[in-house]
Amino acid sequence: MTSNYTFIYDGECPFCNHFAELLEIKSKITNIKILDGRKNLTLIKSLLEKGYDLDKGAILLKDENILHGADAINTICKQINNPSSSLLLLLSRVFKSNKRTNLIFPLLVRARRLALISKGISTSLV
Repeated sequence: MTSNYTFIYDGECPFCNHFAELLEIKSKITNIKILDGRKNLTLIKSLLEKGYDLDKGAILLKDENILHGADAINTICKQINNPSSSLLLLLSRVFKSNKRTNLIFPLLVRARRLALISKGISTSLV
C-alpha cells in the first residue's frame, strides 16, 4: 500500500522554501501535498496543540502519522528516488541516514532562525 504525504514547511525560510520547491517539482513523489505553514495557520495551530511546533522543524503527515523535524526530513528523503535535480539527489542521500539527519538537523534549525531574523521575520508562526 502506498502512503500519502503532506509536507508542511515555513514558506518564509529560504532553505525550507527551496527544499519544498524541489520536493514538489523534482522529487517524482506523486502522492505528496506541499503546504506553506504560514498560509495554513489553522492547521499549524492544531498541530501545535498536539506538540508539533513548525518553529522546531518541518512536519510530515504520513497517512495518520505525524513526523516532525529530523524524522520528517529523514522519512521524506527516503521516498525520493532518481530526482531530476542534482541538489535534491545530494540532499536525499545525506538525509536518508538517520544518524546524519539527527546530526545536521539542529544546525539547519539554527540557520533558519538566523535567516528569518536577518529578514526581520518572526520565527514563530502563531
